[in-house]
Amino acid sequence: MDITGITRPARKLLKLKRCGAVIVAAGNASRMGGIDKIMADLGGKPVIARTVAAFQECDAISEIVVVTREDLIPAVTAACQGMDKVTAVVTGGKDRAESVNNGLNALSDKVKLAAIQDGARPFATWQLIDRVVRAANTYSAAAPAIPVKDTIKVVAGGVVSNTPDRKTLQAVQTPQVFDYDLLRAALKKAREDGAAITDDCSAVERMGMSVKIVEGDERNIKITTPMDLKIASLILEDMA
Repeated sequence: MDITGITRPARKLLKLKRCGAVIVAAGNASRMGGIDKIMADLGGKPVIARTVAAFQECDAISEIVVVTREDLIPAVTAACQGMDKVTAVVTGGKDRAESVNNGLNALSDKVKLAAIQDGARPFATWQLIDRVVRAANTYSAAAPAIPVKDTIKVVAGGVVSNTPDRKTLQAVQTPQVFDYDLLRAALKKAREDGAAITDDCSAVERMGMSVKIVEGDERNIKITTPMDLKIASLILEDMA
């Protein structure tokens, strides 16, 4: 009953669809100065182990596939020991889109939602993952994001051509979660069109679909450079 005295029916919640995670860890770490960021030590565990563990812990995730370089399959498999949601460790492709597609192919046919995660984001909590999965369960496409702090400039030829309104800008993170069939179709269309996509949201946006943005986490950084690894160590200490 609300303040008008009228009894309203309870809001019907959508049943949570089965969600599989594809953790993409197939890059060559070209900006890490010879350090393999996926297997780099972070508080006594490889980065990839910490990334996978959050998905193992999240009840909204039913199965996990890790995509990595062929030479890292034994090491990544060992790092995932004891995580029973990990159903496969597979080889990546020539680019991110192909690697994601390889991971999607390895999920079971029971999966209706696919969560795509950067292997080098070891601080995505189970709460964040759950939040994005539940948004995608309703909207078919969802991603976490945080407001940008710096003023962003659009630069062409070394000269500023535009300054977007910072209030409209957000930095998108992963996991990005989608209806499985939608993501497969979006990646296929991008491949056929020869379109370069920087994240999985981009592929879906090209199909005219809207992506629901949910609150991200400042600690959910992507390790790309040696400095990022040092920052990650500080974040880990702060979380202890």
